[in-house]
Amino acid sequence: MLREHLPDVEVWAYGSRVDGRSHDGSALDLVLRGPGLKEIDLTRLADFEQALHDSTIPFLVEARDWARLPERFHGEIEREYVVFRLGTGAAKERGWRPLPFSEAVQVNPLARLEQGREYPYVSMADVTAGNRSVSAHVHRIYAGGGSRFRSGDTLMARITPCLENGKIGRYGSEGQPVVAHGSTEFIVVRGRPGVTDSDFTFYLTRWEEVRAYAIGQMTGTSGRQRVPTGSLAHLLVSVPPLDEQRRMAHILGTLDDKIELNQRMSETLDAMVRALFESWFVSFDPVRARTRDGDPDVLERVAGLFPDSFAGSEVGDVPSGWEVVPLTEIMDVNPARRLRKGDLSAYLGMSDMPTRGHAPSRPVTRRPYGSGMRFVNGDTLLARITPCLENGKTAYVDFLATDETGWGSTEYIVMRPKPPLPTEFAYCLARSSAFRHFAIQNMTGTSGRQRVSATALSHFRLPAPPVEIAAEFGVVAGDLLNRASLAARESQALRALREALLPALLSGSLRVDGTRELRR
Repeated sequence: MLREHLPDVEVWAYGSRVDGRSHDGSALDLVLRGPGLKEIDLTRLADFEQALHDSTIPFLVEARDWARLPERFHGEIEREYVVFRLGTGAAKERGWRPLPFSEAVQVNPLARLEQGREYPYVSMADVTAGNRSVSAHVHRIYAGGGSRFRSGDTLMARITPCLENGKIGRYGSEGQPVVAHGSTEFIVVRGRPGVTDSDFTFYLTRWEEVRAYAIGQMTGTSGRQRVPTGSLAHLLVSVPPLDEQRRMAHILGTLDDKIELNQRMSETLDAMVRALFESWFVSFDPVRARTRDGDPDVLERVAGLFPDSFAGSEVGDVPSGWEVVPLTEIMDVNPARRLRKGDLSAYLGMSDMPTRGHAPSRPVTRRPYGSGMRFVNGDTLLARITPCLENGKTAYVDFLATDETGWGSTEYIVMRPKPPLPTEFAYCLARSSAFRHFAIQNMTGTSGRQRVSATALSHFRLPAPPVEIAAEFGVVAGDLLNRASLAARESQALRALREALLPALLSGSLRVDGTRELRR
């Protein structure tokens, strides 16, 4: 609305929603500072106020013209305010240039690929909301279609609900060829030489003002809406000088560097837990270590807990004495959890379910309980619907308050080991290749809406480990996952800081001087 009706006006927010004294019914107080601090045309003000009146903003917005306010109010406002939006006039005074988005950056720029050759391929599932870097996990032959990009380019999802969910990332080709291709549903964005830095371009594309504008331009049938690439030519953005862009990108990039370091640490610890599960309960390495075909030094501390021979079974050779049982004999599937309708509780949506690692990348929100699967700390959540199951959306719940019950999508299956099995056992099982293959093979339903049922999973059979081995696994796995969770929680805090800084920097309400310090 400000962009449409008052593009040249600087906007400050003040009052209770700025100083922390607000409540649900508080108004958002704005003061409008026209070019040269002169009075704003009354017709333009009336049009803006009518747009506010017609909008769906869930609280009252009071907008006042700075030039028409009594002088005594100016001092009160200046004591505590936030620059809500930098007008084009003020931006020009600071050397910022107002440019159409498609002139500030390159949209779908050239990247040379040869048809018939194999290149890294990035799918939509490879882009995680809230994460900066995007990597290709497969190679595919380039046939001439889809998006093309090179290292450093920004990939923005253009289709619903991926764009609304924040699927915007930057392709990084560490250890891979510089050029790649990917989904047809990406808009590729690159810095324009002499105008925008590519690091800054990524954060500009992630800015909520740009994303909200793109979402508002979507066209098409419900559920398959897309952003027309040409619509970005009508979005006006303020572009700071290159040196200021680089300082902004340095600040935000330093946070992302630490987030990615924590993420790698968390994923490594997670992988260690799953590797231990694979070794003990799938490959049975400690048993092999006790046979003459194995290495007698492998897992010497725990090898004595395992038998020294195998026995045949319906699922292949298993350690002697281990009984093969159906899943529901050692695990509760969709156990009962107490949560009353309307209770405000932690909510984990499908879009925030991790595909790698055990923890959501973003903090859970709180919503009144309506309908959905309920869970507590120690439960494992498995997405049961296509393509989420195939993409590996699985979480281990350790992010709730003590004794809290959370809830989420109806498309989750909740798993909880029965004692004495440790809770981490269910998470590792849900991540294991054999279990995932079984779940995917047992999906039913129409194309595009297939899902696996809890009943189908109950037929999965596996060897049940003895109490002593289960307890030993729980000690090691619990420590590793706890350390992974600490790294994940720190990253969530850093993401929150980044999300607060990004709009403040790009709107101009926070400035960066030559020593890389922030100032209002």
